[in-house]
Formats: sequence, structure tokens, C-alpha cells
Amino acid sequence: MAAAVCRSRVSQTGPVLGIVSRTCHTTTLKTRYDALVIGGGHNGLVAAAYLQKGGINTAVLERRHVLGGAAVSEEIIPGFHFSRASYLLSLLRPHIYRDLELKKHGLKVYMRDPHAFTPMLEEGVGGRPPRSLLLGSDLEKNMQEIGKFSEKDAKAFPAFLTHLEKLACAIHPLLDSPPVDIPGITQGPLRSRLAALKTLRPLVKSGLSLGKNIPDFYELITAPILKILNRWFESEPLRATLATDAVIGAMTSPSNPGSGYVLLHHIMGELEKEKGAWGYVEGGMGGVSKAIANSACASGAAIFTEKEVGQVLIGKDGRAEGVVLKDGTEVRSKIVLSNATAYTTFTKLAPESSLPPEFVKAVSQIDYTSPVTKINVAVDRLPNFLAAPNAPDGKPGPHHQCSIHLNCESVDVLEAAYREGKQGRPSSRPMLEMCIPSVLDPTLAPPGCHVVSIFTQFTPYWLEGGRAWAEEDRQNFANSAFHWIEQYAPGFKSSIVGKDILTPPDLERIFGLTGGNIFQGAMTLDQLYLARPLPSVSDYRSPIKGLYLCGSGCHPGGGVMGASGWNAALTALADIRRS
Repeated sequence: MAAAVCRSRVSQTGPVLGIVSRTCHTTTLKTRYDALVIGGGHNGLVAAAYLQKGGINTAVLERRHVLGGAAVSEEIIPGFHFSRASYLLSLLRPHIYRDLELKKHGLKVYMRDPHAFTPMLEEGVGGRPPRSLLLGSDLEKNMQEIGKFSEKDAKAFPAFLTHLEKLACAIHPLLDSPPVDIPGITQGPLRSRLAALKTLRPLVKSGLSLGKNIPDFYELITAPILKILNRWFESEPLRATLATDAVIGAMTSPSNPGSGYVLLHHIMGELEKEKGAWGYVEGGMGGVSKAIANSACASGAAIFTEKEVGQVLIGKDGRAEGVVLKDGTEVRSKIVLSNATAYTTFTKLAPESSLPPEFVKAVSQIDYTSPVTKINVAVDRLPNFLAAPNAPDGKPGPHHQCSIHLNCESVDVLEAAYREGKQGRPSSRPMLEMCIPSVLDPTLAPPGCHVVSIFTQFTPYWLEGGRAWAEEDRQNFANSAFHWIEQYAPGFKSSIVGKDILTPPDLERIFGLTGGNIFQGAMTLDQLYLARPLPSVSDYRSPIKGLYLCGSGCHPGGGVMGASGWNAALTALADIRRS
């Protein structure tokens, strides 16, 4: 019956629809504001909210018909509402959550527990299902699960979590502040240099928090994560499951230096005061963006969709003084904040004549390599995993609410997938992170039906020989991903009623993510902190006075965190008050 309902819903509803967040973006666009924000992604909205709260009359100009950037909800298959790009919440900074009163403005989160499920591809023993690894907040249950593969690892796991938590907590002061002001400390009159020393406080605070763990922290952020995991654990399913967080969204492997930092970045969040927790946003990730937009609007900000910026206007004095839209409309302002990538901002929006050639060259060399293809799928029934068969009553099991890690039985499988991607071939056995948010959030799909998010790696931007993706390539890769899911959950392919395939070029075209990189720039050691996105613009200020960067291409980086927008807004406010 559910299958019939789902399929009839798809066939009757007609064309693909988009969900537009109904906020104050319907107000009339004026010709002048104090501040303009290019792009209605979550960081741009956070920046607008704080600027407006600071007394700066602010407008947000979003290119698409829907707010949120990559943190967006769309009804891409009639009757099914998807977090089309970003799909989980954890990293949003707690002070932003509180300051902007996001719960009051409509944000509702479904906590996941357990949170990770890794089924095995193996023959069951004695008629039992294949083994699986299920991890959540219950430490005793985690140890029992790990003990199925290694008693030694089960005993080591609590100490490993404590160790990681110490390192993750120490980084928090760095997230909520701009990087150290090196030019301010080393140049200019003594008085201003002494004043700039205060930018060292977050770094000192982090160092004091780490204490004797500084060497461990240094090793984790610079080492291959496999080196760390091999020291702690011996069982392949546990190492591979943990290693996925060290490579997700990054064109890297567990054996590459720097993959340890990617792991740290993904575990340093909290949700509902629970450290390291991840959850689903009601209505999809656009619910986060909508709540931030509602908060900004409540303070008086104006937010507009379908207003594509063509160029930043530069005055005779070399300062940014507004923008011109693609339709020719000019909107003036005292400052402009760009939520776009550094590449888009400085090679497409800023006039070439306004920037030094050496700076433009440096911008062109920023690494935007992406390994990600996101596949959104509508299904008419729950996947039925061999390792955890569905209940007779059809109700979801605990594992259905998790991040389901497929093709993650061993690190060797991840390494092989990475090597294929680096050679320009979509991985023939891709790493798959599968989520079914409709298990907890009934607003996303018709009764009995579900939305499935499949985050896949490794797929290159350009295929072998420098060839662009064709529709046949996209369908072939999706079918390959579905084939592998079928191995773990027979019947999955026949449950599909619609799909949306987003390769790296698609992520770039639709969401403005240069190279398809979900972090607005690779989270490699040469593109973090003082060097994000470049050393000369790590303080959110651009070479053009009055033009700021506020997207996740800035420090502290990617994820639905809001810290880049917060730091950029405070930097701009400080400059305005000094002028």
C-alpha cells in the first residue's frame, strides 16, 4: 500500500518543486543599505543577523529561489523533502544558537542515538545475520558491539573517546575568533602592535587547555589518521568506521597526512549540549537557514531571493560601495560581505582591475578539489539490511536513524576507492554514508515512504582524460552506488521511486561551490587558520576596502557552523566603529 501511495504521489504531482523559506525576503529591495551580504547561505545569514543586531541596516541577496546555500531543503521529487546538499547538524556554534534564539525562530532538531551503523558483507554463521557495528552514546553497548570484533579494542575505546574529546574541546576558542593578527603584531607603531597582541588570547587559551596534550594535538592534526587508529585499535570495522570521518568531504585517504584534522573537525561540535552529537533538522537542513533568516528579519534585516549579484561596485577611492545585480539594478552600501567562495568573489564578482595580479594568481591556486557526489533518493519502504533485518511490524530499527557506513569494512576498501578517484575514475566500490532522516522526521515523506541521503566518495570533478561528466556517467555511478547498497540491503533498488544525482560539477553549478567542494575549499593543513583561504585574507578583510569574506572558505572552515559569518560580522562591525 505504501509503495502505491508513494508512486502515485510522484506521478500525479508533476514537475519538480522547490521549497522557498517564507521569511522577510518578500520586502521591496531598496537602493541603499549600510551593508549587503552576497549569498543567503547559513554563514551569510548569520553575518546579516549579527550586523543587524549591531545597528547596521543589512540586506541579503540570494541568487537562487530558496534560502540556505548548501544548507537547504527542497522538494526535488514531488512529496519528498530533501536536505539536498548538507544533511546533518552538529557543528553550529552554541553561542550562535543562543544569541539568535533559533529555537524560538522555528529550529527543531531530532537527536540521533545510536549514530553509526556499519554492516558487514559476509556470510552469517549458524543461520545468524552477518555481523555489524552499532555505535551510540551508551558506552557499555559500544564496548559490547566492538567486542564482537576485538575485546582489546572494546577496552581501549573509552580512553580513545576521552582522548579525542580533550583535543576537540581545546580547539573551541579558536573557532569563535579570527586568526592571530600577524601583521598587526609585527608592523606599525608600538601602541597598535601591543593592541594586536590581544588576538593571541584564543591561541593561548587553547594551548593552556591542551597543556601536556599539545604534542598529541600536533600529531593528530598533522598525521595520517591511520597512524593514530593503528596505535589504538586492531579491528578493521572499527578503524574503517572511525576513518570515514577523517576523509569525508575531502579528497584524501586515511594514509595521507592531515586526515587526522578532518576527523577532529567532524567531532568537535555539540547538539543540545551533548558533545559530538549529530542530529536531523525538522523539514531538512533548510530549517536551520530559515530559523537564522527569521532571527535576522526579526532584528530588521531584509532578505531577498532570486537577486543574483553580477559585480561588486568599486568607488573612485577603491572602496566597495555596493553591487550591481545581473538585471542591472544597482544597490549601494557602505560595506559588502561575500558568502561566495574566494574564487567566485575575486575572479567573478570583483572587477579585475581592483585587485593586484599576484593576489588574483594566488586565488586561482586555492585547492577546491572535491571527491563528493551526493545522491538523494525517494523510496517506498525502509531498506532491509541483511545484518539487521527489519522488524515484522515494519517499524524502523535503531540502525535506521544512523549514519550507515557501507563499503567500510576495512581501511583497504577506502584506500582503493580513493586511488580510483585520484586517477579520474569514479570509485567502483565507493565509500557510502547513507542517512534516512524520515525515520525520525515524519514531515519529509508520505506515510510509509522515506527519503534517503547518500553521500558518496570518491568521484573526481573531471573524469579520466579531462572529460566532463555526461548524463550517462552520472546514471552509471548512481547505479553502481545502488548496486552496492543492494548487496547490504536486498530490494533497495526496487524501492526507488525517484533520485537526484549531484556530482562535483553539479554541486558547483547549483550551489556555487567552486570545484564542488562542500567546505568552500579543501580542509588541508595549508588552507587552515592563518592560511584560510589565503594568508593575506585570513582576517575576513579583502584587498578591497569594505569588501569582506564571510563563507566557510574562511576560518574556521566548512560544515554548518556559522562561525565564519559570526567572525566576519564582528570584524566588519569593529572596522565600522573605528572609521
